[in-house]
Amino acid sequence: MLNPIDTAAVIRDGGATGTAPDQIHAGVAWWLGACLVVTRGASRAVVGDDGHPISTEYAARFARGATNAGHYRCHTTVVIGPVDEQTLLDFRADEQAVAAYIRTREDATVTITLYDVAGEVLTERNGLARIRALIAEDRVPIPVNKAARGTLDEREADAP
Repeated sequence: MLNPIDTAAVIRDGGATGTAPDQIHAGVAWWLGACLVVTRGASRAVVGDDGHPISTEYAARFARGATNAGHYRCHTTVVIGPVDEQTLLDFRADEQAVAAYIRTREDATVTITLYDVAGEVLTERNGLARIRALIAEDRVPIPVNKAARGTLDEREADAP
């Protein structure tokens, strides 16, 4: 695994949290996107962020991971922000999608919160432990081939 992380310390509390780029780098967002899609069998994903430059970079990486997850051909929507978490959840409901919301504090602490298709934050019992194990074991899903890749689009936060 390139740029390994302390999965037990970083992947917790509904997603992943750590300081960028030491504890949680942009590759982690890619891994989370791919693993969320595969562990949930998702065909749709939505990601949004608070507008901080680090958050926006991580959201783009999450989207690429979700779009390239195994053979799921996941359609991923990036909500152009900044957006608040409720706006992202509204997009998630409209799309019937899994989702991620990314925010960064001024001290560069990044939090990536993961949601299932019902809008529930992932917990140890409903998927987070499996995602952590996939990443810790360096079993992050990759695209099978170009035909298996999903699609990606961007939508403004205020778009219907």
